[in-house]
Amino acid sequence: MSKTFKYIEIAHIIASKIHNGILVPGDRLPSVRDLCRSYDISMNTAKRVYWELEAQSLIESKPQSGFFVAALLDVNLPLPRRSSPSLIASDVEPSELITKVFSNMGKTDLTLFSIGIPSGNLLPLSKLKKEIVYATRELKDGGTEYELLQGNVKLRKMIAFRSSSWGGNFNEDDLITTSGGMNALSFCLMAMGKAGDTVAMESPCYPGIFQLAISLGYKVIELPTHPITGIDIEVLKAVIPKINLCLLVPNFNTPLGSCMPDENKKAVVELLTENQIPLIEDDIYGDLYFGNQRPKCCKSFDTTGNVLYCSSVSKTLAPGYRVGWIAAGKHKEKLLKLKLVHSFSSTSIIQEAVGNFLKTGRYENHLKQLRRTLKQNYHNYVQAIIEFFPDGTKTSRPQGGMALWVELPQGIDTVKLYDAAIQKGISIAPGRVFTLQNQFENCMRLSIGLPWTPELRLKLKVLGILAKEMNIADKNNKL
Repeated sequence: MSKTFKYIEIAHIIASKIHNGILVPGDRLPSVRDLCRSYDISMNTAKRVYWELEAQSLIESKPQSGFFVAALLDVNLPLPRRSSPSLIASDVEPSELITKVFSNMGKTDLTLFSIGIPSGNLLPLSKLKKEIVYATRELKDGGTEYELLQGNVKLRKMIAFRSSSWGGNFNEDDLITTSGGMNALSFCLMAMGKAGDTVAMESPCYPGIFQLAISLGYKVIELPTHPITGIDIEVLKAVIPKINLCLLVPNFNTPLGSCMPDENKKAVVELLTENQIPLIEDDIYGDLYFGNQRPKCCKSFDTTGNVLYCSSVSKTLAPGYRVGWIAAGKHKEKLLKLKLVHSFSSTSIIQEAVGNFLKTGRYENHLKQLRRTLKQNYHNYVQAIIEFFPDGTKTSRPQGGMALWVELPQGIDTVKLYDAAIQKGISIAPGRVFTLQNQFENCMRLSIGLPWTPELRLKLKVLGILAKEMNIADKNNKL
């Protein structure tokens, strides 16, 4: 076999040991360096061996621990394909479909698999209410005064303190608070470019980011994205001459849930810095890791201030509070000017309440429970999909976050599946809303942020039955 495909040969050897029971679930695999020595291969080839086995759902990586044979649950469903979008910049979005799907937000008569936020049942609502009351007592004039332009000092101090867990090492003066994560991204896009510029993003990607970029006059190049390791860096290198800006969600992006390896994050930061292209990093899902340790961010490898780091508590604590922030690096003054013009001051009471919630340690306790719940939900969803969905269904293997990406057999149109599911009180997010191109027609995203109940399992069963019926109809039409 040619050296180009050596990794496939080695992956096949290891896969055979797993299938034959020589290696069993939970067994630790050799380190990448040990694999290099055993097979006389390069580090890159060794990494491709393990990525190939992850793509087959045979192994899983655990941060700081290594690679292990996956649980049997993860062996049963293969991984969705790596995306392969056209590299032609686009500014046309499926706006009607996006409006149709996301206008369901807040409807209590639907099971909202389509909305990627945690259910209120998974949030510490009573404790948050107490923090709001406490904030009105502690703030001058009950919080009715304008906040500092950069935002609440307590909140910024706590965000800075927590950033040390992934190598951010901010101080409070590095940070600017915003009205949620999308507001942070909006400021960054406005500050770093202009109408007619081109921004590179993952594909698939959260539709709100596409809409935001297009509303500001940007064109978008979608990058091929692997469901485990994120964007293809070689393709990013190839499109460098075409882009003015890059916006990525390296940790547990929606809908794939992929997490870029540290070496890839470092390479992306170095590549964009060398070419003087700003990187906007959205780390809104970074705290929702399923492993033992929070992943690093691209900002961890930024030595020049070229990365504009954005995050919020919208996916972890309180979606409606609209509390976000930016660490803008060398671009801080541009961002402050934009905030002065567009919002002037943040909401004092809310930011004080969130800052205090972080300070007391309640946030960390809440996150531990939320992460456990989301990870268990992921396994529950996959088990239901194995049981109820058509043969040939594939699912992502999220290492964190709130999304499960489902790839159905080719003949199933998930826009039509959406219409059928709505009639049964179920809302899904069709794959077509996560791209500006004609792709992902047989894919959908399911939110795993709902409490797991027998009723929820029944809704997945109904969804699976609808998908099976569509699959049978498609096969009959082809006869």
